Amino acid sequence: MSGVRYTLIESNTNDIPSNSGALTYNRGINLPSGPIDEIVMRVTLTTSASSILADMSNAVNSLRIIINGATVHDFRAGYAATDNNGPGLYGYLLNSLGAGRFVELPNDTAKVAIFRIPIGLQVPAQAVSRLEYTLSWAALQSAASAGTIDWYVRYNPNMQTQTTVSAATSFNHAASEEQVVVRLPQRTAGVVSGLFVQNDSAADQLNGIRLLSQSDYSLPLDMYQAFNGDMYNGVLYADDDASTTQLTFAQQVAGGLFIPTFGLSMDSDLVLQVNSSAVTTRTYTPIITAPVNAQAQGGQRQTQAVVTNVAKGVLDATTETAAGSQ
Repeated sequence: MSGVRYTLIESNTNDIPSNSGALTYNRGINLPSGPIDEIVMRVTLTTSASSILADMSNAVNSLRIIINGATVHDFRAGYAATDNNGPGLYGYLLNSLGAGRFVELPNDTAKVAIFRIPIGLQVPAQAVSRLEYTLSWAALQSAASAGTIDWYVRYNPNMQTQTTVSAATSFNHAASEEQVVVRLPQRTAGVVSGLFVQNDSAADQLNGIRLLSQSDYSLPLDMYQAFNGDMYNGVLYADDDASTTQLTFAQQVAGGLFIPTFGLSMDSDLVLQVNSSAVTTRTYTPIITAPVNAQAQGGQRQTQAVVTNVAKGVLDATTETAAGSQ
C-alpha cells in the first residue's frame, strides 16, 4: 500500500438508535492488515419529525473500540440526550481532534452523519486481526422507520500519530473547589494532547479549572473557550431548525469543555483544582497521542502524501501553534 485506501468492514441495519429506549450493541469484525489511520462510522436514519432536536452525536451515549485486545477508543458521554437542542458531546470531542471529524447533513427526518475516529495503529499481517465495538445510543424522541450503520477503515501509511481516547476519571463534586486527580493509563506511550471535561447535564456549573502543571491560577471557563477556539465560533453542528443547507455555529457546548494540554508528558497523573458551582458529577477524559511509523508496501504508488496528525489538529482550531507535536 502506497497511499490512502478505504475498506468497508461492516454494514447492518440493526445497530441504530430507536425511540423504544436506550440501546447497546456489541459486534466483532475481522480486519485487513495495514496502517489504520481512522475508523469511519456512517449512520443514516429515516425518522419521524423531531427524533433528534440537533445533531446525531447527542444520541451517542458511549463507544468503545478494541483492536486485537487493546482498547484504542473509550468514549463515554457525561450525558446523552436527543432532546438537547445544541451540539452533542461526542461530535464536539471528535472535532476538537481535527476539523470535520464529525459532520452531518441537517435534516429533520432523513439523517446522515459521519464520525471519523482517529486511531493511528499498524495492524500486523501475520494473523487475522479483530475489531470489537460496544456502541450505546440514547433513546430517540420519535420513531425511526429505517436506518443503516456502515463501518469503514481508512488505511494511510503517512499517518503520524496514534490516538487513544482513554478511560475517563469520574469525580463527584461538591459546590466548592476540590482537587481532582485524572488517572493516566499505564504502559501507554505518548503524551497528553488534550483533556475532555464533561458534566452530567447540559449545564456548565463550573467557575474555573487550574491544571497545576500549566497554570499558577484557576482559569475561568470562558478563558479556556477562548484559548481552544470555541468562542471564535469554533463549534459547528447540525440543527435543521436553523438551516437545512449548512451547519450552525456556536461558541460553546453545554456541559462540555476541551482543554488542549500541549503534549504533557505522562510521567505522572494530571492534577487539577476544579471550582464547581454545584453538586454534580464530572468525567475527565485524557487524549493521548504518540508517534507511529507506518511503512508503505509495494504496489501501485500514490504520488501525494496525505499527512494526518491529531496532535497538530488539536491545536489548529485554537489560537496556539507548537513545534515538534507528537
